[in-house]
Amino acid sequence: MEKKDTPCSHCSLRQKYDKNPKSLLGRFWRWHIGFCPGWKAYFQSLTEEGQNQLREKYHIEKG
Repeated sequence: MEKKDTPCSHCSLRQKYDKNPKSLLGRFWRWHIGFCPGWKAYFQSLTEEGQNQLREKYHIEKG
């Protein structure tokens, strides 16, 4: 799924979201990816299949 290893691929805040999306840190991470240039670069580095998996998992409508 991933082309390269980036900080976003193993982000601790992302792991908090995966464990409990309603936690404060989880909600912060979800809000943060809306404008984070690192997340956007990471997302664009993925294959189309990888992007679609993340769109479905995290309910991303654009990007």
